[in-house]
Amino acid sequence: MALNLPDIILRFLTPEMIGRIASALGIDRNIAQTAINAAVPSLLAGFSKVAAQPGGAQKLATAATQHVGTLENFAGTLGGNQPSLVEQGSNMLSSLLGGRDQSALVGAISKFTGLGQSTSGPLLGMLAPVVMGSIAQQQGATRALDPGKIAGLLASQKDNIASAIPPGLGGLLGGTGLLDSIGGVTRTATAATGDAARSATTAARAVTDAGRNFAARGSNNWLYWLVPAAAIAAVLLYAGIRPKEPVVQPATTAMQSVTVAGIDVGKQVTDSISGLRTTLTGITDAASAHAALPKLQQMAAQLDKVNDMAGQLSAEQRRFVSGLVTPAMPSLSQLFDKLLATPGVSDELKPVIETLRTKLTTLSA
Repeated sequence: MALNLPDIILRFLTPEMIGRIASALGIDRNIAQTAINAAVPSLLAGFSKVAAQPGGAQKLATAATQHVGTLENFAGTLGGNQPSLVEQGSNMLSSLLGGRDQSALVGAISKFTGLGQSTSGPLLGMLAPVVMGSIAQQQGATRALDPGKIAGLLASQKDNIASAIPPGLGGLLGGTGLLDSIGGVTRTATAATGDAARSATTAARAVTDAGRNFAARGSNNWLYWLVPAAAIAAVLLYAGIRPKEPVVQPATTAMQSVTVAGIDVGKQVTDSISGLRTTLTGITDAASAHAALPKLQQMAAQLDKVNDMAGQLSAEQRRFVSGLVTPAMPSLSQLFDKLLATPGVSDELKPVIETLRTKLTTLSA
């Protein structure tokens, strides 16, 4: 079976490990799973970009050498000194990616998952040693890893990395340049174009052969040539002359913020989603629900303001706001449903939860 590095790493992260990661970050297990599925191929894409730069493969080899054996100790580390693990991983990312690409990666994961950057950053810091340890494991447990082999490994995994990036995240990462080395954003379009071109070539060859057969029979009937010529024209019109369908990217790649009356609407939305997620995950019973109620009502009021401002936004700006809310809706809905099914919580929070759900749904439309 062909090697699939993203799949190997994701299978290494067992449900028990994911539960510990979720607990360490203070988030729901399902949300942690979604975030991990997004973070692992994103980190691999970032490391692939490093490998393609002058001297980058050597930097990766040095980092990978330091993480030989990390996988064997990871589960135990999760039960112990997580801050040290996060710090080590974050420092490694800063050294390899540079501050700009590291911030871009954290921002993309934050927007895609709805988690705040204060959670997405530590998550990436926690997972970076796992990804690097897996790269080291594929090279064999040695003290000095070969930069060329590491670069070759990442180059061979371009298709697997691109395929593992969840739909919607590619657009967020595409604007950062982190996918440049794997070509993930354009790979599908390129493959489709190649298929169409091959179809056109095959059809043209078949028609030409048919024409030759007719000519070999000595036929002078121009209709024998008209039908094949029309077939060629139709195929070429579809494959090459036909206007290309535009590739629609999420609005978040076209702009960085939306401001109305001096208020950064994008920041208002992401802060509200992050705060909402944090508050919801802290509710476990009727008492904690009662304590959280004022904060949830305040968040509902903030979303009201955003909805009021939406009428002043252009169509593109509304798509931008929708692009911030939509990826977070599945995990938020799971949290809402979980709380409504918790004894004592539904009576306390059902009205405000349904209000929040309605407001978020409106923004995502």
